[in-house]
Amino acid sequence: MEFSAIYHDVNKKYCYALKKGRFLIRLKVKKDDMQKVVLHYQDKYIKVEMLDTRRTVEMRKAASDCWCDYYEAEIEIDVICLRYYFELTDRAGMVSYYSNQEFFSGPVEDTDRMFDCPQNLREEEMFEIPDWAKNRIVYQIFPSRFASSKFVEEDKWYQAPIGAREDIGGDLKGIIGRLEYLRDLGVDVLYLTPVFASNSTHKYNTIDYYKIDPDFGTEEDLKNLVERAHGMGMRVILDGVFNHTSPEFFAFADLMEKQEKSAYKDWYYPDGFPLKWKWGEKPNYKSFAYFGGMPKLNLLNPETQEYFIQVGRYWIEKCKIDGWRLDVGDEISHKFWRNFRREMKALNPEALIVGEVWHCAEDFLDGEEWDSIMNYSFHFSVIDFVAKESISPSRFWGNIGYLRGNVHTKVFPVLWNLIDSHDTARFLHMCGGNKEKLKLAAALQMLLSGMPVIYYGDELGMAGGPDPDCRRGMLWDEKYQDQDVFQWYRRLIKARKEYACITEGVVTASVTDDEKGLLLITKELGDEKLAICFHAKDGEAGLPEYAGARDVLRGEVFSGFMKPYEAYVFEIKN
Repeated sequence: MEFSAIYHDVNKKYCYALKKGRFLIRLKVKKDDMQKVVLHYQDKYIKVEMLDTRRTVEMRKAASDCWCDYYEAEIEIDVICLRYYFELTDRAGMVSYYSNQEFFSGPVEDTDRMFDCPQNLREEEMFEIPDWAKNRIVYQIFPSRFASSKFVEEDKWYQAPIGAREDIGGDLKGIIGRLEYLRDLGVDVLYLTPVFASNSTHKYNTIDYYKIDPDFGTEEDLKNLVERAHGMGMRVILDGVFNHTSPEFFAFADLMEKQEKSAYKDWYYPDGFPLKWKWGEKPNYKSFAYFGGMPKLNLLNPETQEYFIQVGRYWIEKCKIDGWRLDVGDEISHKFWRNFRREMKALNPEALIVGEVWHCAEDFLDGEEWDSIMNYSFHFSVIDFVAKESISPSRFWGNIGYLRGNVHTKVFPVLWNLIDSHDTARFLHMCGGNKEKLKLAAALQMLLSGMPVIYYGDELGMAGGPDPDCRRGMLWDEKYQDQDVFQWYRRLIKARKEYACITEGVVTASVTDDEKGLLLITKELGDEKLAICFHAKDGEAGLPEYAGARDVLRGEVFSGFMKPYEAYVFEIKN
C-alpha cells in the first residue's frame, strides 16, 4: 500500500454537498493500488450507546488518471455534523484505516480522531450551477467574420489567408439571419466574442462597455438577437473583457492626459510617470501580455470593481443575456470574481459564468467564482492524441480522468470542451488538413461529457492557420463547404441528443489499446448501455466483439474493423 499517495481533506474538492441531505466524499490513492475502499461514517454528537448511527458504504472508483485513482461515495445524511474515516484494502490484502490525516491498524472508535464535516456549513456553501447548462452544445461566433446583413463581395468575404485588420462586415443582424441554421444544427448556446465599442475587428480592446460597436449594430439588435435565440430554445453568452481596456477607454485616456494627477490613477497599475509605450517595447504600466495597447485594470480598487460589476449587471438586466465568458480570467483576483459572481447570481441565478484559462484552474472552481472554464486541458489532449499522435489512448484517457477526479462533479458536465478557438489555429490546420482527424476530434467532443464548443465553421471543414487566419469569413456558400464533415457533425449531435447515456451515463468500463490506438468506453444509464469506440491511428483495427452490431452514428451494421481515425457507438443489450 502506497501510503504517501493516499489523500483526503475536508474541503470543497473532497467533501461537499450535492443537494440538501446528500454528500459526496472523494479519496485519492495510487493507481491500481486498492482492491477495495470502504467509507465509515456516523453522527458526531449522538453516542453509540444511545443510538447507533454508524454506517458503511463501499466507494466506487469514479475516475483514474495516469498515476492516481479517485474513489467516491454519495451518502444520504441528516446530521448536525458528520464524522467519517476510510478502510483501505490493497491488492495484497493489507488493510489500513485512514482518518484525520493519520493511519491506523484497526477501526477508528474515537470520533475525535475522525474527519469532521458540519452538514449545514457544506450545504450553505453548495455549488449551484444552472441545470440548463449541463452537457449543452456551445457555438462560438466571431461576430465580425460570421455573417453580415449587408451584401459583401465574395472575394472580400472568403479571402484566405485573412489579416487582423480586415473588416468584412459581420454584424448582429447577420447572426440573427442565421439562427435557424444554428438551431437546426443542434446548437444550445451561442457564445459571442466581444461586441462592445472598439477600434479593432476582434474588439478585445474595449473603448465603451455600455455601447454595442457600431460595426455590429445597436443595443436593440442585441436584444432582438437574444429574444429570437430564446424563442428557438438557445441561450446567449457574451464575452467580458474586464482584465484590460483600450487606451481610449475614458479612465485610461484621463490617466494619459493628467498623469499622476488623474482621478483614475488607481484604476490601473502605473510603474512611474509619465506613462510610456511604443510598439515593440514594454510599457511602464501593467498590460495584457506586455502589450501597451491593452492596459491592465486594477480590479482591487473599489471604484474600478464596482464599475465593472455594474457592466456585468447591465447586460444581463437590459438584454437578458444568459451569462459571461470572462477573458484572461485567471489574471484577475479571486476577490473580484467572488464579488462578481455574487452580484450576477443575485440578478439571475441561472446566469452561467465561464472563465478563460489555459490550465485546469481548480482554484476558481470551488463554487464561489466561476461555474466552468474553457477547457484547454481537453484541447491540448485532443491535439496531442489526434492531430499530433504524440500521446497514447491510455494517456489521453488519463488526462480526462484527471479532470473528472479533480473538479466538482457538477462542474465536469459544464466544462467547455474545445478543439480550437479564435486564439488558436483551426484544428484542421493543426492536423495537416486531414478531415478524418477533424471528424474524430469532433467525435471526442460530442461523445464525452461536457459542453462541446464548436468554433464557427469547423462543422463545414473550415481551414485557417494561427490567429488571425483562424478568423476567416464563415463558409455560407455551398461550394466552399465540406458536406461530409457537416453531415458527420449532424449525426454526432443527433446521437448525443437522442441517447442520454452519452452525456448522463456512468462509465462502467474502459479499455485502452495503445498499440492499436483504441479507446473503448462502456457507459450505462438505467436500461441503456452503450459502447463508445475511438480509433486514433492509421491502418485498420479489429473489433470482432462488435461485428454485426448496429452503429448508431451511421445506422449501419459494423464490419468488425475500424478504419483510421474513426468513432463508433454501439447499443449493448443486457
